[in-house]
Amino acid sequence: MGQKVSPIANRIPYIENWRSRWFADKRELVQNVIEDKKIRDFISKKFIQAAISKIVIERLADKIKVIIFTARPGVIIGRRGADIDRLKEELSKISSKEITIDPREIKNPSVEAQLIAQNIAFQLEKRIAFRRAMKRSIDNAMTSGAKGIKIKCSGRLNGAEMARSESYKVGKLPLHTFRSRIDYGFAEALTTYGILGIKVWIYKGDVIKEIKRQQKTAAAPAAPENV
Repeated sequence: MGQKVSPIANRIPYIENWRSRWFADKRELVQNVIEDKKIRDFISKKFIQAAISKIVIERLADKIKVIIFTARPGVIIGRRGADIDRLKEELSKISSKEITIDPREIKNPSVEAQLIAQNIAFQLEKRIAFRRAMKRSIDNAMTSGAKGIKIKCSGRLNGAEMARSESYKVGKLPLHTFRSRIDYGFAEALTTYGILGIKVWIYKGDVIKEIKRQQKTAAAPAAPENV
């Protein structure tokens, strides 16, 4: 299963968490899912240059908290928070609930899979050779602290008539180990020959959670001493 599904979704019960953190009744479930999709699509299209890695949405009673993980928080905040206020007004057209926005900075963007995939897609749209773009991203990720990385490009590479896939892998990538933290990203490049798909896997190390054992309330009786 580790080779077939998203490594983030595969590790949700163990070391990963949901991107939409809320609970709703059956009547509100479909509407909330549609609103989350619209909010993510709107922010991703509006702030293409902000290098957004992921968007986490939390819902309370009548409030929605949108957490944006970005490498350039200044693009989202704007001068004196003007862009955030404008974004709140535009998102209020999607949902009638009160919306708060929390931009969080990514300190090491060279190890974020989604940002690497977006960067490669941007280079392919600028007619840069795909092998050169892939190898450059792999070198940057490994020098920035990644323990393993795999990049796969699919489509009409270099304008070939027949679509194909090429991938490069460096280091370890234990997809079947649940305790291993693996980041996954996907992006599409719109070229004159068609759409090229880029997938990125990054291994960031293991997460070992300590299981706290419940202490016995009653101490075991001591063994009788020999008289």
